[in-house]
Amino acid sequence: MAMDTTSPQSAPRLSMRTRRAIWVWAFLALPVLFYSVIRFYPTIDAFRLSFTDWNLMSKPAYIGLQNYRDMFASAEFWKVFRNTFAYLIIGTPISLLLSFLIAYFLDRIRFGHTFLRALYFLPFITTASAMGWVWRWFYQPAPTGVINSVLGSVGMGQLDFLRSTTWALPSIMVTAIWAGLGFQIIIFMAGLRSIPQTYYEAAKIDGVGDFAILRKITLPLLKPTTVFLVVFSSIGFLRIFDQVYNMTTNDPGGPLGTTKPLVLMIYQTAFNSYQMGAAAAQTVVLFTILLFISLLQLWILRTR
Repeated sequence: MAMDTTSPQSAPRLSMRTRRAIWVWAFLALPVLFYSVIRFYPTIDAFRLSFTDWNLMSKPAYIGLQNYRDMFASAEFWKVFRNTFAYLIIGTPISLLLSFLIAYFLDRIRFGHTFLRALYFLPFITTASAMGWVWRWFYQPAPTGVINSVLGSVGMGQLDFLRSTTWALPSIMVTAIWAGLGFQIIIFMAGLRSIPQTYYEAAKIDGVGDFAILRKITLPLLKPTTVFLVVFSSIGFLRIFDQVYNMTTNDPGGPLGTTKPLVLMIYQTAFNSYQMGAAAAQTVVLFTILLFISLLQLWILRTR
């Protein structure tokens, strides 16, 4: 009887590079599957649904570009479009400026530094609904509302924050800026801590002042951090929803639609009117805006 003389050592073995690639893809399989099913597929499917008329009760019917024609011909859409960009254009620079100033001076504090940093970060981990209702209480007329009570105590007139077409959007924007301030402060502080101290020591030896150090050393070396936060903050303001929905519950996006962002319009179109095709078209527009703004900011900030 012939015997198998093949030893285990003579079997083909995988190279180290191949085994490493197998392990990498094994660990990435679950995240890739998750994003494919939860993120990528719904995004691609939204493009398909945007060309249909669908109310969840019947099969989607292909109608071409009709949803886009109706959307761009709607005065409400352009009002919501302006509101969304108001949140972006006003909220992003204010939030970044405030967070940088706080991070810059907080980085110089030694006593109570950890406590103050945690205190600033606390709003970021607070649920948006709880935060919205607390700020809604702040904005109520006196004697219930804290802010109007303070204004009355110093002899100033009360402001109808959330029911005024003039003050409603800035009032919600203040809440949104405050909510995201903690995260931006932590990121700016991490960027400040990553700058080598030797640059500052050399500048001080040369007699360079604090403002010149800030302008010529700190800000240029914080450029990668700033790029990240500009894009992150812009996406956040373009997708603002929680604060608006929770602070204007009686009239979501009110008064008279002056605070309604595009995300809230998509929500109402889909789940109040059940016009899924129209909501998908609005989603495609929002996705295009997010992509364009992000790429434009990355290009401008990196080329400069």
